[in-house]
Amino acid sequence: MEEIDVPVRGGRLRVLDWPGDGPVVIAAHGITANALSWAAVARALAGRVRLIAPDLRGRALSASLPGPFGMAAHAADLIAVADHFGVARPALAGHSMGGFVVTETAARYPDRAGPVLLIDGGLPLPTPPGIDVDTALTATIGPAMRRLSMTFPTAGDYLAFFRSNPALARSWNQDISNYVLRDYTGTGSSCNIDAVRADARDMLTAPAPAGYPILGAPRGLQDEETGMYPAATLAAAGAEMVPGVNHYTILLGDGATHVADRIATMATPRASPGARPG
Repeated sequence: MEEIDVPVRGGRLRVLDWPGDGPVVIAAHGITANALSWAAVARALAGRVRLIAPDLRGRALSASLPGPFGMAAHAADLIAVADHFGVARPALAGHSMGGFVVTETAARYPDRAGPVLLIDGGLPLPTPPGIDVDTALTATIGPAMRRLSMTFPTAGDYLAFFRSNPALARSWNQDISNYVLRDYTGTGSSCNIDAVRADARDMLTAPAPAGYPILGAPRGLQDEETGMYPAATLAAAGAEMVPGVNHYTILLGDGATHVADRIATMATPRASPGARPG
């Protein structure tokens, strides 16, 4: 894995590049996450694709990038990443909020986006109409939102906060630890709250995506039996359910191999019927 800075509006976007012999896939993470959320998937891919994952604007090592924030800004950043790596039409994968990022990218830049895969994200969120952004975020992502206003004296305290979430505790591993520490500034989370709010505002008003394939998690953000999306919403979207995982472990735990296989299948062009090997 290599860390690379990509020029974007207002500065540089930090990007993780996992090498591979296959096509390029650009992967977008969740609303308070960072690029290391893709580490387990990258390992499971085992070089079948070249996986490129940015710390999205306002998070981790891209936290200092300025606004305006929101899905349009993320879409422009992903195209800048594609340009930096010389890729005309990269495949796009998005987890949680990252699903909104990649569908926005495909909508705004249809001639630059390849196939799209959503991972427990990208569908309109089940929140009451007219609800304010902070209330919606707290209702939807709970502890992930609350931690943004909290302080943690040590890295150990920060890790302990994450381990207190049953969605992570039962699947804790080194990938999760590294992912958490990438977000830690020495006092708390790297996430820019203005970026989080702007992104959430866009998510709350996002139209339904146009039939992109989606992998769903049957369990929720605290490992509750109801997922982040109701089962009926996922069924209506034609989601393929990944058994036994929650919103986090679909990417950071037992679901990583399943996700990697679907990414590799999605990104690899199929030969036309009757085509001869080149």
